[in-house]
Amino acid sequence: MANNAAEALIGAVVLAAAGGFLAYAARTADLGLSRGDSYELTAAFRKAEGLVVGGDVRVAGVKVGTISNLSLDNATFRAVARMAIDKDVKLPEDSDAAIAVEGLLGGAYVAITPGSSDFMLEPGAEVVYTQGSVNLLDLVGRAISGTSTATTPESK
Repeated sequence: MANNAAEALIGAVVLAAAGGFLAYAARTADLGLSRGDSYELTAAFRKAEGLVVGGDVRVAGVKVGTISNLSLDNATFRAVARMAIDKDVKLPEDSDAAIAVEGLLGGAYVAITPGSSDFMLEPGAEVVYTQGSVNLLDLVGRAISGTSTATTPESK
């Protein structure tokens, strides 16, 4: 009988510890902003290599949102990123969005540079000024071959 009580007590302690770990993981994982705490913006990129749903959206290196969806616009063949932005962050309408990478092996994120307009982007608006991702292998190939970026088909 004492063994059953000890086993039950140990089981309860293990379950409590597991619950504590799950609660800690849920708080620190930052799985995204809840719908009530954010508004949606979109941005269309020529190349969106490395972006993933759940990736960061940053202003001045500070996370202000997450990428909630990535899709292809069949009319323009651009990658459209839907972003959930913290409702407390108001971005000027002339802000620009670029795909940046954390170091050589880091993940990609959307870096937003705020503009200087007095008018703010409304929920559901599109960030018009964008810069897609840069493929590192393309850059190395251009450097080796001596090809200027001004003569690439993409820049025409």
